Amino acid sequence: MADDSDLMTLYSTRVLALAADMPRCGRLAAPDATGRARAPLCGSTVTVDLALEGGRIADYRQEVRACALGQAAASVVGGAIIGCTRDDVARARDELAGMLGGGAPPQAPFDGLAVLAVARDHRNRHASILLALDATLAALDTAAARKAE
Repeated sequence: MADDSDLMTLYSTRVLALAADMPRCGRLAAPDATGRARAPLCGSTVTVDLALEGGRIADYRQEVRACALGQAAASVVGGAIIGCTRDDVARARDELAGMLGGGAPPQAPFDGLAVLAVARDHRNRHASILLALDATLAALDTAAARKAE
């Protein structure tokens, strides 16, 4: 169990500020695709709606039901996602997972996720931190499947 100083480090002022000021909340009226991801351990969920233009994310909305760490990650993703391709999102997801495992932080435009490096030793939080990117990838895959039909 974490002591009070571990929790204070984990839930830093910056993490809490990001969680409290999450951009692109809600749902799109007519999305091109929707994706949902759930962290089985804690039950956190993120649902993402996308509008796409030329293979890039033109509009994005998210409904986030997660801990402050998952909310902070969704906040960074929501602020950086417009204009990204599936490859950009997959790279960010891989880099974020790598950072949580001890590697380097994600590159721009997702470099703001570096604030979540404090969660490296809290493996039970990793799935929640990855949810926004996982849900976005699910939505992009749904859009690609529809286009292929």
